[in-house]
Amino acid sequence: MGNPSDPQVLIVGAGPVGMTAAVLLAAQDIPVLLVEKNLTTADEPKAISLDDESLRVYQRAGVADRVLSVIVPGTGTTYYGADGTKLFHGGASVPFRVGFPFKNPFAQPDLERVLRAVLEHHPLVDLRFGTRMLELSQDRDGVRARLRGPHGDEHVAAGYVLGADGGRSHTRSQLGITMQGRSHDDVWLVVDCTGDHHRERYGMHHGDPRRPHVIVPGLDGRCRYEFRLLPGEGGPTDSPSFELIERLLRPHRPITPDQVERAVAYRFHGLNATTWQNGRGFLLGDAAHMMPPFAGQGLNSGIRDAANLTWKLAAVLRGEADPALLDTYTPERRPHADAVIRSSERLGRVVMTTHPRVAAHRDAVVRRALDTEQGRRFFEGMGYRPSTRITQGLVGDPAGHPLTGCTLGRPTVFDFRRHLLVPLDDLSPDRWTLVGSGIGHDPGGRAWRTALAAVEDLRVQAVDVPLDDDVHPRPDEVAIALDVDGRLQDEFGPARGRFVLVRPDRVVALVAEPTDFAAAVNAVVAPFARGHLAPARSTPNPADR
Repeated sequence: MGNPSDPQVLIVGAGPVGMTAAVLLAAQDIPVLLVEKNLTTADEPKAISLDDESLRVYQRAGVADRVLSVIVPGTGTTYYGADGTKLFHGGASVPFRVGFPFKNPFAQPDLERVLRAVLEHHPLVDLRFGTRMLELSQDRDGVRARLRGPHGDEHVAAGYVLGADGGRSHTRSQLGITMQGRSHDDVWLVVDCTGDHHRERYGMHHGDPRRPHVIVPGLDGRCRYEFRLLPGEGGPTDSPSFELIERLLRPHRPITPDQVERAVAYRFHGLNATTWQNGRGFLLGDAAHMMPPFAGQGLNSGIRDAANLTWKLAAVLRGEADPALLDTYTPERRPHADAVIRSSERLGRVVMTTHPRVAAHRDAVVRRALDTEQGRRFFEGMGYRPSTRITQGLVGDPAGHPLTGCTLGRPTVFDFRRHLLVPLDDLSPDRWTLVGSGIGHDPGGRAWRTALAAVEDLRVQAVDVPLDDDVHPRPDEVAIALDVDGRLQDEFGPARGRFVLVRPDRVVALVAEPTDFAAAVNAVVAPFARGHLAPARSTPNPADR
């Protein structure tokens, strides 16, 4: 186990989100203290689906190969109508766009064991189980916490604290942050079992109004069943009887008590914290948001939180960015989480309705839509999922270009400098990327040199993306990525003739013509950059309170 003498970040909660944040920070050379009140990792399945975007985050942290060992490479979700017949299969609109399978079943205990094994042997991580955070305070210089562990109380100091300690977050309470939204009256029974016959690589949502239910096959004979409970079958605080479990599973499989890994009845919540930051304290995962499971986005949203926040923290702690950069976390992430919560609630109302007329109308509408090309794209490409595009924070004006605020794909390219086929991400791991999209002939490299000068205060890798068949000279510090399958053209074709500035989390910060690029960088990046780009700050930063 690592034991950094001076942790720069304290993380409270060693569930999958807290450990993901720790892995990402450690990969960027930031010392971390991670504490968890429980004595060990989870031994019950909870989250069961990892998106392609989440796997890409683990790739950034250098642990994707280990995580891939515990997943089923999935293809999406199949929806069935009231009569039990298939309506449609929803999957990726562009398969493998970010370099990984789309929606992947897994068991949370397996993921936690993988992440724990990485962290326990990392020299920059101090991982402590059986340790509670009791009190938290902060000032302009950092945070202080009183911890209670196996050997008594201890006071620790750090630069920042991340609360990833779940829906009943003590960190959230200590930061004085409240949540808004509502809990839902519907009671669902979730049964995780072993020895199952299902081998499908997708989840199955059955919209039978008599008994809405969900089936998600997993690895090595695991399977999750979720059943809407009817009045009189149990409440959210009841311990489900084996008789109830056996009766609900009878149409699907035989079951014995020893094959039930977990069975719990509960109500779902649609809650979002009013803010995800108070000074030097931040919330991630269920501590920041809780959502119904029908979109499978609970854990994936938490991983997005960690991916958004950790590169910013690392940049600030390395002295490369102004602390004002951290103020972009809430406005960039909270709106998307709110949209996912509302979308999940709508899916629950429509897909899992118990009203026969509503179910019949739903099926008729979907089938009519599937008769059209636009309708097929919408349903089969899961167009009903909220966009992840960022519209405020460290991004330019989204109205200025359709790529602004979007997450880039991860196409395979030919690295002309090393003569290797590699994912585009590998050309600039954990760095800003300055992409020239089809800049073409550039006499004397003037456009490139002007663009490079505009971002000289950033850790940046410049990459030329020729969109035609010719390769023009450019400065030696500019890598050349050549398209090999049309995917690079798909990503950067809309920005032809422009420079594209991509953040370390692969979000497009801005797109600008060569003649306007320096001004765009000063307008978008200057408020958050150290060095000559950064103007004097006239208002105090909340992180300095």
